[in-house]
This record gives sequence, structure tokens and C-alpha cells, in this order.
Amino acid sequence: MAVDPVHVDPTRTIVLWCPDWPVFAACRESGLDPAAPVALTEGGQIFACSAAARSDGVVRGLKLREAQYRSPALTLLDYDASLDVRVFEPVVRRVEETVPGVQLVRPGTLAMRARGPARYYGGEDAAARALLGTVAALGVIGARVGVADGPFAAEQAARAIGAAGIADAAGESPVGIVEPGASAAFIAPLPVGLVVDARTRTLLNRLGVHTLGEFAALPEADVRRRFGAAGAFAHDRAAGREQARVLARTPPPEFEVAQEFEPPLDRIDQLAFAFRVHASEFIERMRAKRLVCTGIRIEIDDEAGGHSSRGWLHPRWFTPADVVDRVRWQLQGTGTADRALTSPIVRLRVVPERIDSTGNHEEGLWGGGPDERVHHGLTRVQSMLGHDAVVTAVIGGGRMLADRQVLVPWGDRAPERGDESAPWPGSLPALAPASVFRERRPVGLLDAGGAVVAIDARGAISAKPERFALAGAAPTPVRAWAGPWPVVERWWDAEHARRVHRFQIVDDEGCAWLLVRDDEGWWAEARYD
Repeated sequence: MAVDPVHVDPTRTIVLWCPDWPVFAACRESGLDPAAPVALTEGGQIFACSAAARSDGVVRGLKLREAQYRSPALTLLDYDASLDVRVFEPVVRRVEETVPGVQLVRPGTLAMRARGPARYYGGEDAAARALLGTVAALGVIGARVGVADGPFAAEQAARAIGAAGIADAAGESPVGIVEPGASAAFIAPLPVGLVVDARTRTLLNRLGVHTLGEFAALPEADVRRRFGAAGAFAHDRAAGREQARVLARTPPPEFEVAQEFEPPLDRIDQLAFAFRVHASEFIERMRAKRLVCTGIRIEIDDEAGGHSSRGWLHPRWFTPADVVDRVRWQLQGTGTADRALTSPIVRLRVVPERIDSTGNHEEGLWGGGPDERVHHGLTRVQSMLGHDAVVTAVIGGGRMLADRQVLVPWGDRAPERGDESAPWPGSLPALAPASVFRERRPVGLLDAGGAVVAIDARGAISAKPERFALAGAAPTPVRAWAGPWPVVERWWDAEHARRVHRFQIVDDEGCAWLLVRDDEGWWAEARYD
């Protein structure tokens, strides 16, 4: 239906929807083909998947082993919510140049009022196709646009393209337009779970309410009395009385900096020197707004078409010198700063990922003299020796104590590890030993007859331990002991399976030891100092 662009209802809304945006963003970052079977994982389950993966039977919530069984060619990537936002931001900015007053619903979905674009382009269909042309120029394929009375109905119109008979004469159209006043009838057949949570949906289904039309037919007063304000809001959506309107965002200030090199630079030290001015500009822009940057992302493009992207965190805030150091470290890796690159660099871009107010980083009343000197000293050593040359230790997850030692380069924040509090059957409970040996020390644990204490398959010791000796030292009496406790890892993998037993003893000098027994003998894993 052609809508008169002069008399467009102010409630009319345009929604741009990019299907499978998390997958598209991850594929663009990783250089993969979005048309291939690709899935994103979170918490050991499938979070999102491509159309090719769905055709193989992969669905959201599926366990990884089952997903790989259904689609042997499936490529698995970790889901990163910040990646969705970062990759979608250039799309939002480009759309704002075409259609002002854009609301970011979520990464991959935008909403905007239809009146202005329809008047400018000569109709809702023309405005929608201009919008599609804008995102297509950025390489975003498969985008769809819905137009209806309200954001919810417009998004459902975009999602229903090809499934609800919305098509033009040439076949499937990427634009779905619901006639003015027909939004309630359009969304009536849709499932009620689109507007309520899982618990309310289950209750409504038990009452015989399965669609939005059936939910909208319920008396409004009864719905509000039974389900409260959230239920009343969902009821208005189902009835086409959507109260939500497009709230155009205020574009955030642009702090990112980019530099193109012509001719391309093939030496790291030359590139770092050339970028110093832009690094100072990057920091000064934020200082002018009373902001500091605690996390950046550096993107590098080379002449051969290669792309490098890495996020860097800072325990305090970045200075221009810190930004230049991160650029140099990302380029040199484990090499030196004066070496030549395999392919000359044509473009360098620095994007702030974490910004904070300067008021949250003010020094204390008495300053931070000693900490400041330590920080500058270690940073200086790191700038000379490389990013990984100065490290600090943090505790991670694992069963064996050596596995829990995670070394983080100085200046980086500890990684956000979700496995620290995870259940680790066989792990050592608190309190942990003070000294953990990186290389296990061979020891001897003997019984009264001088024979080595053994542990059978059922976890029972052959005899009471009486004497203990480090390698090359004379045996000393054992004053107390406890154990053994079995540790079994990867029992299903014959090549990487491991089965050991832990044992605690106190020697004659009162020193406590944590021992490990495996197929090779007894070892000292740690000592309680």
C-alpha cells in the first residue's frame, strides 16, 4: 500500500533488522564466511548460529557435542557481547547520516520514526530501500526493514518477511509494510511468548491463551489485576496499543583516531613514531571531556589485506606513551621493535572501549608516591624488554595448584575468568599452600619396613607412612598424615587422561607438605610454610 508521504501517521515506525547479527559480527572479526555453518557458544551451549548451521539442525541452547554431531563442518566461536556493539557502531553512525533520530534497540536492530524519511524519500517503501542501500554499502547483507504502527509491530513485520506472505511481484522483498491501523490484526497470530516472560507464558498457555490475539481479547482490567504493570504493558503491545515511541539517541562523542600511511610503513619503530601525534590527540580529546580511558582496541590493516585487532586494558588509565607502547607490542609480538614487518601497514585505528570519569581516578589525600614509583619503574622495564617480560600472578581455575597460576603482563587487568568458582572435583580446598613448586620435586614416602608406600586402584594405602625424604636427603620421621584423595581428569580421553592421588604429611620439623602420587612415584606439589 502506498502511503501519502505528506500525511504519515506520527506513530508509524521503521525498524531495521539484521538477522543473526552476533554471528555476522563474529565472522567479520574472524575473517570467516557468514554463509558457512558457524555457531557462537556461551556456557557450554549454543548461543547463536548461522542459517547454514540451522539447516543442519543446530538450534540455540543445544549442547556443543550435540551441535557438532548434527553439523560436522560447524565452526565454533566464543560469544562476545562487546563485539556486537563494536561492529554495529559504524552501521549506526552511517544510518544516522541517512536518517536522523535513530534508536538503538539492540546490536543489529534500529528503530526510527517513519514520518521524516517518508516525506524526504517520497514514501515509506522508498525510505526503507534507501536504508537498506545504506547498510548494504557497509557490507551488511540480508538486512530487512519493517514498517508498522509502533516499534514492536514494525520489528515483527521485518522478521515475518518470507514467512507471512509479505512479498513483492519479483518474489521475497526485504521490506515489510503493515498498513496503518492493521498492526493489531497483523501480530494477532504470533505466539504470546513474544511479549511476556517464560513463567507468564506457561501460565497463559495453561489457561488456553497461545497467541497475541487471544491475549489481547482478555479484559484489560483483569490482566492488570492478575499480572501487574508488566502484564498490562504486554497486553497493550498485543492489542496494538503500544505506548512506546522511538527515543532517538544522542550520538556519543567520537574519540577514536585513525591514521593511514602512504606509502605504507614496514618497520615497527617508524610506525610507532609516526603515530605519536595521533596518540596524544586521542588522549587529549577525552581529557577535554574530563574522561580517562582504561581500555582500548587497536586495529591494524596491512597491504596484503590482513587485519589485526586486539583489546588492551590498563589498571589505571592510558597516557599517550601507553597507547604507543601497545601499538608497538601488538606489532612486534615476541620480536624486536626495529625489525621489519612481513607486510607493510596501511592503516592504524585506536578505539576506546572503556571510558571513566576522571573523578573516579583521583589520588588520595596523601598521594600515591610509592605505588607511582613502582608503576613507572615496571612500565619502563616493560617498554624496554617487551609486553610479556614483566608479569604479575593471579589465581585462576583448575584442580592442580600449578594450573591455577595465571601470569598477566604488567599493565593488563586480570582476565575475567568464569572458571574460578566453577566446581572442580578433586581440587584442594582452602587454605592453599604458601609455596607451590613450578617443577614438582621427587620425594620418598616409606613405611616402617623401608618400602615405598603404594596406593591401590581403590585408593587405599599399602601401609602407614613412617618416614619422608626429599630427593638426596636423609629420611625423617612423619609426625602426621592425611589422605589419599583421588584426582581424576579427562577419563574419557585415553591420551590425555590423568589419575593421581594427593597426600598431606607433617615432617619431624613441623613442616607440612602436599604430595602427589602418580604412576612414576611420589612428588612434592607444594609446601605449607
